[in-house]
Amino acid sequence: MELLNTLLDLIQHMSGPGLYFVIFGILLLCGFGLPLPEDVVLFAAGMLSYKGLTDIHIMVAVAFAGVMIGDGTIFMLGHKFGSRLTRKPFFERVLSPEKLAGIKDRFHEHGNKIVFAARFMPGLRTPVFFTAGTLHLPFRVFLFYDGLAALISVPTITYLVWHFGSQVEYVVNAVRSVEHGVVFLIAAIILFVVLKVWWGRRSHAKAEARRRLDEG
Repeated sequence: MELLNTLLDLIQHMSGPGLYFVIFGILLLCGFGLPLPEDVVLFAAGMLSYKGLTDIHIMVAVAFAGVMIGDGTIFMLGHKFGSRLTRKPFFERVLSPEKLAGIKDRFHEHGNKIVFAARFMPGLRTPVFFTAGTLHLPFRVFLFYDGLAALISVPTITYLVWHFGSQVEYVVNAVRSVEHGVVFLIAAIILFVVLKVWWGRRSHAKAEARRRLDEG
């Protein structure tokens, strides 16, 4: 709440198109690892519309564009420059070698689901999207999974805050619960898939062993 109030105090004295550019620019920088939770910016976007300073529908479109362009830029940096950038001092602070190595392992295990899940995991978005680029994940695949996740998170948060502006604290807690629920749901789906594959291989191995015994 403190971050949200500070951000609103800084920008709500503005008016007109400038507010859209500010929200767009901050979300773009969040994609580059700005240490400001993206959700706080989306809350601020919703509150600006609640106060009548911006149009809610335009704000949602602007916020979505800021999120996707920021994510896409980080992906392309990883795709084009990869390991060279990770040796730069700035990138080493944002994307430590240990964090990148861990994310690469997750990609090999769970593939494209990681891109979707990262949208709901503050702190992991930038390294996940950069790593997706370094691993040369097709851009259309990245765009699909990240865009699908953003279509859930961006409008949901912004419209909720706009609609329930007088109950911001309630909305904050509600959205946090929903996001945590989505993360747990994704984790459960991944676990189910892993167990299903493991059980299938186990059953196949047993059937193969029985066949060999019968043949012998």
